[in-house]
Amino acid sequence: MIRGNLAKASLNGQKWHPQNHSSVVCSLLFKIAGGPTGSGQLARAGLLATALLLNACVSPPLPTSPVPAPAPEAIQAQSAQKIRQNTVKQLLAQAESAQRRGALTRPTGNSAYGFYRRVQQLEPNNHQAASGIQSLVLQLVERARTALRQRAFNRVSRLLRASEQLAPGNALSAELRTELNRERARANATKDAPESHTIPLPAAELSAKSTKISTLLASAAQRVRAQQLRVVIVARNDAEGRWIYSQLRNAVPGYRVRGDIKLGSPPRVLLLTP
Repeated sequence: MIRGNLAKASLNGQKWHPQNHSSVVCSLLFKIAGGPTGSGQLARAGLLATALLLNACVSPPLPTSPVPAPAPEAIQAQSAQKIRQNTVKQLLAQAESAQRRGALTRPTGNSAYGFYRRVQQLEPNNHQAASGIQSLVLQLVERARTALRQRAFNRVSRLLRASEQLAPGNALSAELRTELNRERARANATKDAPESHTIPLPAAELSAKSTKISTLLASAAQRVRAQQLRVVIVARNDAEGRWIYSQLRNAVPGYRVRGDIKLGSPPRVLLLTP
């Protein structure tokens, strides 16, 4: 009975859809309620109508738009950037390792400077590479200063050339270059002349200011006064030179010892004819 009524209520053979025919269901309930069968048919019709109405409340799923795949060019660009970043990171680690073991500029293909330059070729504005090169310059200048204190002029010159290649016009390199030229001029001025007599001063005895050194200097002072000689004192530092001069002067009271003090090594006293 109910199925027959639903079939008649299907809007003249149109396809049944709960959302479009909820009014039909309500009409059906009204008719059944007034029918001869009474409450039994009404109960069954009510259950069926409720199920249809609940089904009508369920909305069909919304269609989803497909996600477009990334363009091949974008994928290639991302891959290239990732490779460059990894390469830069590896080169910086190699540069720091080379710097720690003292390979600042040599060997050419495996030095700290070489690795930093390769980073700059990939990323010209890489701040870590620029800072690394600046630290190399500072290390080279410090090595040159140490060599200058040791009077190793050739090594000083070689280290300064390396630092000037890394940072042309660097103020520290220029300052040390001036000091190197001055010390070289002093060393050339203290070379033993043919007419001079050299009195070597043993370094250990001189450092200890031993009696042997004092006696040696007193003898030299007596000769200076007797022959009216000039002296050139070659000392490892200013304090040492002044001490040597005081020993010569004290050995001949009242006599003015004429001469000069030069920095150099090994320590010695040159006796020059007027």
